[in-house]
Amino acid sequence: MPGIRPPQQQPADTAARTDSYRSGERTVPTRSPDRAAYDRDLVHAILDEGYVCHLGFVRDDAPVVLPTLYARVGERLYVHGSTGSRPLRAASLADPGLPVCLTVTHVDGLVLARSAFHHSINYRSVVVHGLAYDVTDTEEKRQALDALVDHVVPGRAADSRPANRKELAATAVIRLDLTEVSAKLRTGGVNDEPEDLALPHWAGVVPLVRSYGTPLADPALPAGTQPPKYLATL
Repeated sequence: MPGIRPPQQQPADTAARTDSYRSGERTVPTRSPDRAAYDRDLVHAILDEGYVCHLGFVRDDAPVVLPTLYARVGERLYVHGSTGSRPLRAASLADPGLPVCLTVTHVDGLVLARSAFHHSINYRSVVVHGLAYDVTDTEEKRQALDALVDHVVPGRAADSRPANRKELAATAVIRLDLTEVSAKLRTGGVNDEPEDLALPHWAGVVPLVRSYGTPLADPALPAGTQPPKYLATL
């Protein structure tokens, strides 16, 4: 696309023809590697369920990790921010791109063991390594912003005013291809030592479930305005 500095290669396009991402030095965890997974559908499902990612990069020889919104479009992630934010400015200046690490995590349960050492959590996470690129093409930026809005609430982009030129100029978007990717999961119950099973301490899993409350209408809405149907799908 015009106005976008392309990566030197597009391995994500090749990887899209397989069911799994390739494991590599940066995608195999050193701790509990048996919990790692590279299934493409699983990775996509974990990413699609989340709202906030943590974007890590190095600036002035110091690590920086920022929480921000993201959206997946095929084998590509889009990350939203202000044109004045540090990662977005860095991505626009980096050549051939800004090295980043992006993570998404869901906590599904608190694992309470009999011993303090074996307390844990059940979780699903994704880690993505790669080069982030500043999106400068206007049409791709519009599509990315629509994807970001629809990622939060599917159907919302078509039910809101699109960004105007001034807003587009004040908004930065970077893209990150899903190439070096891995998921990691912990499921199940407690893993106490056999000699601890007789201890008089409660043990088990406390599930954590995300839920949505009743929509609260803006006071400036005309009286009687009903929530759109797509909110009911949440």
